[in-house]
Amino acid sequence: MSTVLSELLVKPVTKFYRRTILKDPFLVAVRQWKRDRGDATLRQDYSLDETSVVLDVGGYQGDFAQAMLDRFGCRVFVFEPMPGFAEQCRQRFADEPRVSVLDYGLGARDERLSLSESDDASSFCRDSGTVGSVSAQIRDVGSVWEELGIEQVDLMKVNIEGGEYPLLGRLIESRLIQQVQNLQVQFHDFVADANRQRNELRQQLAPSHTETWCYEFVWENWSRIQDAA
Repeated sequence: MSTVLSELLVKPVTKFYRRTILKDPFLVAVRQWKRDRGDATLRQDYSLDETSVVLDVGGYQGDFAQAMLDRFGCRVFVFEPMPGFAEQCRQRFADEPRVSVLDYGLGARDERLSLSESDDASSFCRDSGTVGSVSAQIRDVGSVWEELGIEQVDLMKVNIEGGEYPLLGRLIESRLIQQVQNLQVQFHDFVADANRQRNELRQQLAPSHTETWCYEFVWENWSRIQDAA
């Protein structure tokens, strides 16, 4: 039996074992997310309109920004540090003044990092191995917030393959999180101490935001508590 065929047979069995026997929380959450059609329902279920501001952090090819634009007609800022994806977004929204495409990522500080090239799983945190990598710019979210003149964000979607941990830490530390009405975030479990880091950030979010739905390490949403200090 070839190595490739063996892998094709082993992977589904291993996944089934982890999900049904070991009850792997992530795989269970993924299955439930798919059953609930979360991408087409929960991720777009917000009270937004043409006056709303959406930050799409980790824009990839612009699908989420397009969905927000089509459904609500709102103002969208797309942050995408991967040069190829940023260019795709620029071309896609070239004639759309409501969408601004910014070719950098958001983080805790200004820096340039090596970004592994792996389609929608491109990451600063994964070992690129044999996969190619490019140099990409990350900017301090506080500076960007001030530069763009942001006063309130109605929805901030974050999917940045491990970069969510320092970014959210900076948002909370700077209290900019107080200006975010809804935070839709995908935490990633391949980061060192991911469970501890996620739990700590969730505890730090709790005074100002409440969890409205959660699929562990898939997607979760936090909404700002009215009149939170």
